[in-house]
Amino acid sequence: MPHPYEDLPPDRYWRTGVADVDVQDIAGLWKPRLHINSRTRIVTAGSCFAQHFSRALVARGYRWMNLEPGPATLTPAQRHDYHYGTFSFRTGNIYTPRMLRQWLTWALERVAPPEDVWETGGRFFDPFRPAVEPDGFASVEELRASREVTLEAIRQAVATAHVFVFTMGLTEAWQNRHSGTEYAVCPGTIAGEFDPETHVFVNHRFAALLDDMTAVLRLLAKANRRLNVLLTVSPVPLTATASGQHVLAATSHSKSLLRAVASELMHGRPRVDYFPSYEIITHPVYRGQFFAPNLRSVLPEGVDHVMRCFFRDIATQFNVPARPDVLQPEASPASGSTETEAELTEAEELRCEEEILAAFAPR
Repeated sequence: MPHPYEDLPPDRYWRTGVADVDVQDIAGLWKPRLHINSRTRIVTAGSCFAQHFSRALVARGYRWMNLEPGPATLTPAQRHDYHYGTFSFRTGNIYTPRMLRQWLTWALERVAPPEDVWETGGRFFDPFRPAVEPDGFASVEELRASREVTLEAIRQAVATAHVFVFTMGLTEAWQNRHSGTEYAVCPGTIAGEFDPETHVFVNHRFAALLDDMTAVLRLLAKANRRLNVLLTVSPVPLTATASGQHVLAATSHSKSLLRAVASELMHGRPRVDYFPSYEIITHPVYRGQFFAPNLRSVLPEGVDHVMRCFFRDIATQFNVPARPDVLQPEASPASGSTETEAELTEAEELRCEEEILAAFAPR
């Protein structure tokens, strides 16, 4: 009787799947469960790398949903500065599963967010999205009114989307010691003042991450039974770590946990899938060619290669024609704008909340 390894396809062996193949031609890394096409309504949220994902979708004519496009009078630069069109709603970066769970709980369960407000120089900053207003809000009332707009955008996004893409980025975070509420960044970095009696560092472990993401899936399913979830893990290393480890080891620790959580969530859940953008950018077989000289920022060529793999694997899995790599953006009812900006440069990427930590590195 033949054993199980006698009839495996070439991509199941390292030699024929990797070593004997040009790295640009390695295919089939993803066996998509979800048939995504140009009519699929797609919502994106998460860490900095998720910005590349949404831009690539729009550039190829896919229906990325922008539920909070902002005032029509803003220029593209202003729209970017104020985080309009960065993600499908104006939350700024959502780095951890706990942060996503918080936002969905406030929006979908209509639980009132905490009263926390950071004040700096007479201006007011939202602790849960401190970078969306670079100069802060003029008043606490303006801050909360703006947040309500974002919460409504989240409700509309979840209710009307076909696919919710979430890019997990970090396991490290800062919380309110008394309420357990998680902040977007460490207090005192972008705004506010750090208080060791109030603020505490956490580095979420596997069980907590899995519990938060399981709760996220329940919230999404309750609001939209037909909603599919596509998970990714950001390939971008940590800017800094408060874990006590070397930043390289801390990065490996965080990304490994998030990758394991993604796999665990797929089991027994046909509406949950994982796309390996993390592996495509970071795996040693690619020899770091997709990283900028700082070994952290992902080059446009890396983003392009990730998205080529994404669309090619969909075409292969569902036996449909492959879409061209680049199309002119098409207007969609949810987009609010037909403008598509260029890929993020390294300087623009500094607007990601976590990037502020680099400013505190010793010279």
